[in-house]
Amino acid sequence: MSSRAAGSWSPVLIVSLVAAGTVLSLSMGLRQSLGLFMDPMVRGTGISVAAFGLAMALQNLAWGIGQPFMGALCDRYGGRLVVIVASLLFCAGLYLVGIGSALGLYLGGGLMIGLAVAGTSHGVLVGIVSRLAAPAVRAAAVSILAAVGSLGTFVLAPTAQAMIELWSWQGALGGLAALALCMAAVAFAFRGGAPDGGEGATGEKPDARGAIREALADQAFVVTTVSFFACGFQLIFIATHLPKYISICGLPPSVSAQAIALIGICNAVGTLVAGYVCQRWGNKNVLALIYLLRTASVAFFFALPVSAETALVFAAAMGFLWLSVVPPVSGLINSRFGAANFGTLFGVMFLTHQLGAFLGAWLGGLTYQWSGSYSTAWISLIVVGALAAMLQFMADDETPRRTQAA
Repeated sequence: MSSRAAGSWSPVLIVSLVAAGTVLSLSMGLRQSLGLFMDPMVRGTGISVAAFGLAMALQNLAWGIGQPFMGALCDRYGGRLVVIVASLLFCAGLYLVGIGSALGLYLGGGLMIGLAVAGTSHGVLVGIVSRLAAPAVRAAAVSILAAVGSLGTFVLAPTAQAMIELWSWQGALGGLAALALCMAAVAFAFRGGAPDGGEGATGEKPDARGAIREALADQAFVVTTVSFFACGFQLIFIATHLPKYISICGLPPSVSAQAIALIGICNAVGTLVAGYVCQRWGNKNVLALIYLLRTASVAFFFALPVSAETALVFAAAMGFLWLSVVPPVSGLINSRFGAANFGTLFGVMFLTHQLGAFLGAWLGGLTYQWSGSYSTAWISLIVVGALAAMLQFMADDETPRRTQAA
């Protein structure tokens, strides 16, 4: 690292990176542990698998619709207020899920947690870090944030399973709600008020409408946005239904918890690797390769007999590719449009991701309810992933749009 790049790691950036990583780690860990509650809720309340899947689908839809607005608010006013309000929503949503009614599940686990994740995930937190980081270290800072953000899943998934077994599923949700409140305390490490751009800032002011118009006229942005559908479709089906699939294959709940934890720890490694190779192969090529490798992993897992070994190997492979899309996607937005409107543009792109997530969670539960099998869902994951990889490979080159205009 050059002396100039080393000097770009200012104390403000480092403190904000640690805080953002903590919030992201808690948010992703809490959200991805919710699939562990499907079986005990179905047994204890009579809520169906399809109803649980619909609630998780609504959560992802609310996350997607809320993300552009949360991102725009962060761009304009800073991240502290957004994260504090979102953490309170997260806590209240978990409480409503614990009531055990279908309405509480849809309202709390669906709408409220969806909006909460929109305010405590990549669209907001990567934007905070991108504005503070100089261009020389921006890609590295984003990769570190995305990698650290996955560690919460490694810790919280087995912790949630242990709480379910030690207390009850309602008591475990109460414990997770207390952890959600910790995000509000961590948010005070962010600067208050509107972002000032930080070190390496371009001096641009946020302009959400202008940025959206510019992005929608850009071929690379549009293709990446459409392909992002497959990412949500595949990942949220797995996060929601993999524990149930493992259960119906005769494996104990501990295997599900281990699989989710393995996704978290492998994700940290995969995200750092993705950030490294993006600088050599280009963002669109890395994205296409990620979609291709994910689809191949799904195809092999579906074709092989399910055992504890194959489930954990599949979880490790998917974990390596889980959030590895964040460095290339954020790199494409930052390089073509700058960091001033990152939250807004990431939110627009992320909306298609969450439309895919909605269908992945909902249709997965629906097909199981109708047929008693997840086979149709697994085949759908393979088809959608292959189409996304093909589309991303054909995307435009990555010359910054503003450089083209100049």
